[in-house]
Amino acid sequence: MEQTFKEKVYNIVKKIPEGKVLTYKEIAEKIGNPKSYRAVGNVLNRNNDKSIPCHRVIRSDGKIGGYNKGTFIKKQMLKKEGFLK
Repeated sequence: MEQTFKEKVYNIVKKIPEGKVLTYKEIAEKIGNPKSYRAVGNVLNRNNDKSIPCHRVIRSDGKIGGYNKGTFIKKQMLKKEGFLK
């Protein structure tokens, strides 16, 4: 059975190890749809499953980007994991 766009995004994000990040664009490229980085962001913004570490996804320009629980919490999580100082 073919995976949905959302399932493909979640499967990639689940594999991002602690202390590492991917960009929305990298995820879009990995699922074979390189121009869908905004759609990737929309999918992750609606995520409430704690097993999917969407705080490990950042913007291509290196900025943190949005997070459905707030950017302060996203920054704190990335600091705790050693990605941010």
